[in-house]
Amino acid sequence: MKNQSEIAIQDEYADSFAWCYGCGRLNKEGHHFRTMWNGEKTVTLYKPKEAHTAIPGFVYGGLIASFVDCHGTGSASLALHRKNGFEPGSGKEPPRFVTASLHVDYVKPTPQGIALKAIGVIEEIHPKKFKVKTEVYAGDTLCATGEVVAVVMPASFAK
Repeated sequence: MKNQSEIAIQDEYADSFAWCYGCGRLNKEGHHFRTMWNGEKTVTLYKPKEAHTAIPGFVYGGLIASFVDCHGTGSASLALHRKNGFEPGSGKEPPRFVTASLHVDYVKPTPQGIALKAIGVIEEIHPKKFKVKTEVYAGDTLCATGEVVAVVMPASFAK
């Protein structure tokens, strides 16, 4: 059995909402980003594949944007789930978020072959809207910063 802190919020999404190319556990072709609590911050770890190359030796910026995006929506889900009195592993289905805005600044080229770590700080700006500020590291090197404004998924998204 996994420790509660090892359970990612994406592990808890309902099957009908677990298909995102970035973080959907049911998307066989996807990245399978997994976002968890680390104290009051959130963390997502990922090792880019060789195919995620921009130029030899460096990661494609679109992957970094996807990493920030899914980290942001996962972090917002974690935050609202906690606000509602639940944690991953509680058996209660977490809320799902979609991206209202995404902003990424590329600070340094991201080297290939090194695991990436996204660290997020969450700010609630409305009961159903969260801003997540993210820093992306390759090892100890800050490679990108980003900001996601995530909103609770509208009911119209359900099938």
